[in-house]
Amino acid sequence: MSQHEQHSARDAQAMVAETDTGARNPVGFQGRLIIGLCILWSVFQLYIASRVPGIIAQATGINEFANIVAQARYVHLAFAMALAIMAFPMFRTSPRDRIPLYDWVLIVLGVGACLYLIVFRFEIADRPGLWTPADIAVSATGLTVLLICVYRSLGLPLVVIASLFLALAFFGGESAWIRNVTNYGGASLSKALGHYWMQTEGVFGVALGVSTTMIFLFVLFGALLDRAGGGNWFIKVAIALLGALRGGPAKASVLSSMMTGMISGSSIANTVTTGTFTIPLMKRIGFPAEKAGAVEVASSTNGQLTPPVMGAAAFLMVEYVNIPYIDVVKHA
Repeated sequence: MSQHEQHSARDAQAMVAETDTGARNPVGFQGRLIIGLCILWSVFQLYIASRVPGIIAQATGINEFANIVAQARYVHLAFAMALAIMAFPMFRTSPRDRIPLYDWVLIVLGVGACLYLIVFRFEIADRPGLWTPADIAVSATGLTVLLICVYRSLGLPLVVIASLFLALAFFGGESAWIRNVTNYGGASLSKALGHYWMQTEGVFGVALGVSTTMIFLFVLFGALLDRAGGGNWFIKVAIALLGALRGGPAKASVLSSMMTGMISGSSIANTVTTGTFTIPLMKRIGFPAEKAGAVEVASSTNGQLTPPVMGAAAFLMVEYVNIPYIDVVKHA
């Protein structure tokens, strides 16, 4: 690999790190805190997915060890928001080598809004739909911090889409045209906020439940397999099978991206993992740079939905359609 290609590969890896794991790289205690939080989150997810909670609860007689599984969605989101705030800077001018004070405030507010649902779960269950001012304040705070986290980690477009639907819920009843089209009479601010945050039909609905129980573990074990050399093995197999054919590097790019995408939780990481090898090969046999990049990006993006695994999308299908995973695989 030439010096230019090595430099391009390093730039690509830096882009993946900035997009997937955040542009902030604090040093010292704050850096170790982020690593420790990632490890703790992974251990928690493995804990709730195992039989350990029930065994410990049965052995000690303390039901809280098992009850935490029922509250796992709240803990899952608390970890996600804390890491998003720590790893992704708010502004372009925000410091990259440390976590500023306002981010610590956001972490406290976001995590507190999630833990509120655990600490006061019995009181909330005793008054369904009868939200107190504290409930509404916590709901508004949690939704605001969540939107900030989405903006920092995924960008503005998704925030705009979510905000449009939130505006429809809050103010849709004020428009006669919307009422006629959607047959939606509107909801008060307190009712909508309570529905979105205090119940399991909004933020803590099916999608977050699937993320808590299935998607996180899928991505975790996929990342472990990739770090163990699985990604490079897929690339070598694809090149060995198709590299000698006409347009072989492009065909190898499609096959390697398909196989890597089945274990990867990120199309960007998939593109860089396989593209570092396949794009230079495609350019070497005469592909224009734009076409080589387009082949790799299209292959890596579609690799996230490649049957039979189909990435995280398959688990969402299972929950929403309520059919066994094996049936989804058969139809795919």
